[in-house]
Amino acid sequence: MTSPLAQPLVLPCGKTIPNRLAKSAMTEGLADAFDRPTAELNQLYSTWSKGGTGLHITGNVMVDRRYLERAGNVVLEDESGLDKFSEWAKAGTIGGNHLWMQISHPGRQCPSLVNSQPLSPSNVQLKMLGSFSKPRALSQLEIAEIIQRFATTAALAKDAGFTGVQIHCAHGYLISQFLSPKTNQRQDQWGGCIENRARFARKVVQAVRKAVGADFPVAVKLNSADFQKGGFSLEGCIQVASWLSEDGIDLLEISGGTYEQLSLMGVAATEVRDSTRKREAYFIEYATAIKAAANIPVMITGGFRSRAVMEQAISSGEIDLVGLARPLCTQPDISSQLIKKTVENIDDFEHNLKLGNGFCGNNSPLGLIKVINNVGAVSFYYQQIIRLAKGLPANTELTVLPCFCKHMFNDTRLNLRRNKAQKKSLFSNN
Repeated sequence: MTSPLAQPLVLPCGKTIPNRLAKSAMTEGLADAFDRPTAELNQLYSTWSKGGTGLHITGNVMVDRRYLERAGNVVLEDESGLDKFSEWAKAGTIGGNHLWMQISHPGRQCPSLVNSQPLSPSNVQLKMLGSFSKPRALSQLEIAEIIQRFATTAALAKDAGFTGVQIHCAHGYLISQFLSPKTNQRQDQWGGCIENRARFARKVVQAVRKAVGADFPVAVKLNSADFQKGGFSLEGCIQVASWLSEDGIDLLEISGGTYEQLSLMGVAATEVRDSTRKREAYFIEYATAIKAAANIPVMITGGFRSRAVMEQAISSGEIDLVGLARPLCTQPDISSQLIKKTVENIDDFEHNLKLGNGFCGNNSPLGLIKVINNVGAVSFYYQQIIRLAKGLPANTELTVLPCFCKHMFNDTRLNLRRNKAQKKSLFSNN
């Protein structure tokens, strides 16, 4: 019997995803010093494209080079270097899959090393390791400019050969900041009630849809909840999902958490029920209510590890696409194996990483050890991305502390390289 994961999915815009497996966005950090795509990025997505996943969503592509999620982000804000984006799109669709560009603005989650004056709906600072400066509240004109930037980037992505775009409205980035009453304390038409807080997201979606046309896939990544007291809630998500459906999106990916509550990294939120963790998918318990409200295809990412659970989620109609992320870093062809039914489970290296092999257990009272444990697990997968981008196989023997140190060193290197290149370019132009 054919796996339910092999079924194609027809989107509202008329385009078809060849199967029910999707690669969710992961930050790559592989741009050159001028924020452009590289041969390494092409190699990475070519490898993933050949692995059988029907839809690939890129990591953050920034709409404004002044504000990045991290150094190493790709930026697409004008036509300069568009040929490099075309090469990336070609490499990333070699397997016959879709490749959608995730477009994003970090808002206050822009590291101080990139910009010491980030922007946000309100001047509420992100307090995390002292790495983020206090943001400045956006003006009306700046809000309008950013909406246009999203539309411009989406249109350029289409011109370059990407087969769709995903607007990042989750994980505490700028649009998510507008949605959350914790970070949006405005008293104008962009803040207050849920209708006002959702206005920015809706205006972005509407502008993007107008820029790319009716037959081009437009998706949104949205938090089911922030899992923070006073933050964006499930009730808010259901309402916003309904509005976004009216605005013409083709796919809604449900995730959760922010930098301050790392559900996005697999760190369990206190509001997530035990039954959900046992069923593997972190956010699937919210899918039914969201789908009923939005009446559009829904994708859930986070926690899927067994083929049986994936197939059940698709067969039952709870979700329309299974999102995978970290498993593709260690097993880039895992989708082909799942569809062919040659594997029952995805190798769960993350479990051993979180235990830390005795080095940094989750129950440690030391805050620093917890940070190393969580960020070190992320770093393990980031090192796999770097290996794949170099044409090398994954190395699952890597351990947490060396990965953590390499990640910190690499982020510093990327910042120094970018700052040097930007200053040199500014000097040359003068």
